[in-house]
Amino acid sequence: MRKSRPKHLSYAKFLAIMLYSEKLGDEGETMVFLHGIAGSTRYWKSRVKPLAHHHQLLLVDLLGYGQSPKPWTKYTVDRHVDELYQVLRDEKAMTIVGHSFGAIVAIAFCARFPHLVKRLILISLPYFGDKQGAIKYFGESHLAERYVTTNIAFAALACMMTRWVLRWFLPYVLRDMPGEVVEDLTRHTWRSYTSSLWDGVYGHDLFADADSLDPNFNVLCLHGSADKTAPLSGVQKLLANRSQWKIQILADGDHHPLLRNQQWCLEQIALAMKN
Repeated sequence: MRKSRPKHLSYAKFLAIMLYSEKLGDEGETMVFLHGIAGSTRYWKSRVKPLAHHHQLLLVDLLGYGQSPKPWTKYTVDRHVDELYQVLRDEKAMTIVGHSFGAIVAIAFCARFPHLVKRLILISLPYFGDKQGAIKYFGESHLAERYVTTNIAFAALACMMTRWVLRWFLPYVLRDMPGEVVEDLTRHTWRSYTSSLWDGVYGHDLFADADSLDPNFNVLCLHGSADKTAPLSGVQKLLANRSQWKIQILADGDHHPLLRNQQWCLEQIALAMKN
């Protein structure tokens, strides 16, 4: 049943309070987990549970993904941050863990609300310099990925085909991915996907957000050395001259270190939480 909007709330605020989230654990510092494009809370839930023994975990579905609302809107980083703030505004001294696009949102959130955030842990952070840099990078990838990542019309078509036609075959094609992660590929809309990618990843000034953080702020990046979606060279460029930004590299790791080597990721996160 669709929930009706209270008359005293604007439509924007109504959407904000409906962002889906789950809590694990009830003691210790709060850790917030933000998934990437085409992800959801399920990306994290079964894999970060061990951290709930000593921390409060808050898993959030970003606007347009998982069980959160999927309005017809521009999915800019600012819009994602505004909606996320409605969920996190009462938290204090949070650690935000973001994967891929979720890492971009994490940096932007911290840039706007530094008083709420204690540290950032950024997994597979994508950085291409600017929109032209992103288009150039993906323009050199294999044919199928090139069309989906450099042409909005093809990306929208691919989303619709995946959701309505190919969903039954994906588990057989993506055998190296967990079932719930594969299912999440069909739980967003073409609008939330294409706008998050073009307006969020390509069109957002990540460098400016990073520059606005306190130089002494604690940031840890976890990255796979063989990540073809968010190249290691990009995040290394972003880290240049940022002495407080640390990076740990998973040898031969792809864009999903948590899925490929859960123990390594949890160990790195646990060590960061002690600093």
